[in-house]
Amino acid sequence: MTKIKFGTDGWRAIIAKEYTVDNVARVSLATAEWLVQNFDKPSVVIGHDCRFGGAMFVETAIKIFVHKGIKVYTTDKGFVSTPMISLATRVLEASLGVVITASHNPASYNGYKLKGHFGGPLSPEQVDEIETIIPNTNEINLDVISLDKAKKEGLIKYHDIEQMYIDQVESVFDLDLIKNAKFGWAYDAMYGAGQNVLQRLLPDIKFLHCDYNPSFHGQAPEPIHKNLIEFSNLIAADNEVHCGLATDGDADRIGLYNSKGEFVDSHHIILLTIHYLVKYKGLTGKVVTGFSSTPRIKQMCAHYGLEHVEVPIGFKYISGLMADEKQDVLLGGEESGGIALKTHIPERDGIWMGLTIWEFMAKTGKSLEELIDEVYEIVGPFAFERSDLHITDEVKNKIVDKCKGEGFNMFGKYKVDRVENMDGFKYFFDENRWLMIRPSGTEPVLRTYAEAPSLAEVRVILESCKLTIGA
Repeated sequence: MTKIKFGTDGWRAIIAKEYTVDNVARVSLATAEWLVQNFDKPSVVIGHDCRFGGAMFVETAIKIFVHKGIKVYTTDKGFVSTPMISLATRVLEASLGVVITASHNPASYNGYKLKGHFGGPLSPEQVDEIETIIPNTNEINLDVISLDKAKKEGLIKYHDIEQMYIDQVESVFDLDLIKNAKFGWAYDAMYGAGQNVLQRLLPDIKFLHCDYNPSFHGQAPEPIHKNLIEFSNLIAADNEVHCGLATDGDADRIGLYNSKGEFVDSHHIILLTIHYLVKYKGLTGKVVTGFSSTPRIKQMCAHYGLEHVEVPIGFKYISGLMADEKQDVLLGGEESGGIALKTHIPERDGIWMGLTIWEFMAKTGKSLEELIDEVYEIVGPFAFERSDLHITDEVKNKIVDKCKGEGFNMFGKYKVDRVENMDGFKYFFDENRWLMIRPSGTEPVLRTYAEAPSLAEVRVILESCKLTIGA
């Protein structure tokens, strides 16, 4: 019996090792049981991304749901992104959304994400309720469950979920303005589930890795610079591209590049977006960010008179606040590239965020570099980088135990001034320099993060960390 544990954003496991038809059935049985317990007429929206076996695992889950009398909404047009499922869950007023995806993990993984009826990640408390009732085995004979019979009985309904998403985009963004701007755009789908949407919305921009490849050509579809070198070089070599957008495997995370092919991290994207929404669009509301985000977001919020709330890492902590209309959240974002806006659903959406930045540039006629300079006038210039240390769980746990215990007073020449430990360990050296150490919840990885006035110094801090902790 495999112990199934949900991490910061769903259950993920290696295909054919722990991620099997039987284990997907077990998770679906618990999900179905929870739905029956909590809704009079439960319903589910379900879809899969571009990974191996997506359609098979969706069929497995659907068989369990209809066997339990739960109505299922899905698509017969292939893969979809996570934001599409979240949006469809809200539009169709379903009880729950399920996405078969491992997001940015390597191709050997698949996963199971749960979405609330409001169109964002299910709350941690509700995910825990489902996790605790996962049965030890699957006793349901999937082979005898007829999907044709379920369709005839009205338990399975098909919708064009991709078109539903496109309609939402077209209702909010000035696409003609973006198309006719003096800037050139490029998009790297990383072979992920966002590949069709921008080809339909903006067919004349430059595209990279927008074709079906379940192996992601051997590259984990996480939109960070080390995974996007080809895209970076393409932009740097092309004088007609002024901003590049990349999204991850299920298209809920954003990667961004300026006209020089330089990576723009999510801290800068969050600051740019706050600046745009408040100064240029006149919007207001709270800003909610994860623990690993830059303190400069709080500084930006103070500048504009906005309340700033910091939460543990995991977008589910952000979306819970965004789903509560009384909270009036303008933006929720995290360091890993997941950002959501008041103008959309309480869900991370890489394409939506990219279009927001492109619309900002198109409306102002200013380059991304010029807009970042506007941000620097408010919060000062800074650089950030994350380094993932691939180590054994034994070494990772030893380092974390030291952080919890005696801790660290120095990292190379950097003396620790104070420590915050809401979710991980954030070591502040002064008001412009900090380092964070946090173990991954799903992989044998220790994540290290650093911020300083320059990228060169950021890398010195990260190397000092690596040498100090012995990773």
